[in-house]
Amino acid sequence: MLTTRGDPYAVAYGTLRYNATEVSSMRQLISRRALPLEIAWLCLPALSGAVARPARSRVAVFRAEVTTPLGEPNIGNVPATKVDDALWAKGIVLDDGRTRYVICAMDWCTLGNDAELIFRTRLAQAAGTDPSQVALQMVHQHAAPSVSTLEEEGTRDPKRLRFSRHALEEIASRVAAAVKASIGKLEPFDRIGTGQAKVDRVASARRILTPDGRVLTRWSTSGKDPAMAAAPEGIIDPMLKTITLARGERPLVRLHYYATHPQTFCCDGRVSADFVGWARETLERREKVFQIYFTGCAGNVTVGKYNDESPEAREALGKRLLAGMSASVDATRFSRASALVWRTVALTMPPRANVAAKSPAPPAPRTRPFALSALEIGNISILHLPGEPALEFQLYAQRFRPGRFVAVAECGDSGTGYICTDQMVREGGYEPGASRVGPGAEDKLKTAIRQLLGEQP
Repeated sequence: MLTTRGDPYAVAYGTLRYNATEVSSMRQLISRRALPLEIAWLCLPALSGAVARPARSRVAVFRAEVTTPLGEPNIGNVPATKVDDALWAKGIVLDDGRTRYVICAMDWCTLGNDAELIFRTRLAQAAGTDPSQVALQMVHQHAAPSVSTLEEEGTRDPKRLRFSRHALEEIASRVAAAVKASIGKLEPFDRIGTGQAKVDRVASARRILTPDGRVLTRWSTSGKDPAMAAAPEGIIDPMLKTITLARGERPLVRLHYYATHPQTFCCDGRVSADFVGWARETLERREKVFQIYFTGCAGNVTVGKYNDESPEAREALGKRLLAGMSASVDATRFSRASALVWRTVALTMPPRANVAAKSPAPPAPRTRPFALSALEIGNISILHLPGEPALEFQLYAQRFRPGRFVAVAECGDSGTGYICTDQMVREGGYEPGASRVGPGAEDKLKTAIRQLLGEQP
């Protein structure tokens, strides 16, 4: 199911746009005065009193701490014992005069099913909008919580630690309070900027195919293995994309998108936003502009070629990512902001019959569709996808609308787990084995992507 909100214009002529009532009135006036057609069109603004409408959109930023409480589990079934650096939920509230939209990136590994819905509902209530108009994406660090469900039934492993409902609801309320407080700080933006830059030696393909057809897995820490470090970088999207909302010459917020697992270590009790959090916060301090970072489609992309799990490797990755973010900011070019268009797709995915034990399934077959959304402003589209889609889905979105600036954020509702292409399923390997969705997922997600990018179903 596809819905579209936010496009108030029924007719467009050149760069001038009018709603249906204005067009009807102008046509009647033209008919009565029997003006020549060429003169009539040129006189439309004067006859109606209308001019090209500036965007009446406003934006506010918010930040809330979402650090794992000590004793609560991080990913890997390990309770948090030490906080290296804070975890944050950072986002924006958009208001176009008719409704509000919330876009948020949270420094957690995953959040799915009923747990994700709790968060998204709280954020919607705080903004005075509908949960379908909230995009909540995890940055996907692996020194952070991974909560697939809060249900007690159906857990595969009775020894598995569970994030407490009390802690989750307290954190959700904290983020919602930040959203609510930001409403009073909404301010107009009239320009939107886009930039992109190549990131050097950060991302690398996780799946390595051998000449005899076997699939080798280059984990995020595989740089310790000389053979894995020497293997080719593989298929990645080397470009980091930046979208900036500005008022006149003053940037109000920057949104960055880059596709790689943001992981240099995992599962030892430490809590951290890892190298991507360091780069984001460093750039914010330098620029004094609010910065948000989203992970693109990185289901099969890691930093494994360049990471040996040492502090030096983590620092180097952070510096190279920061250099890419800074270069993308420097490459930013602005245009006039136009009306906001918000599209949603309710996506049902085929369940996988047998799920790997290391990837706990939801407690029962899922009946609620996954909520996908996209924000369109002029020639810019931002897609918000569930789970961990393979990089191929991001490349597909960019090829489908080659004339648009398309940015993609993964890791919304993580109930899907990995989303693989049919070819990956045939080849086997880690990602298909850890997925929670079955055959047919590729076609369903690609159809949803096309609809988010404006194709009518």
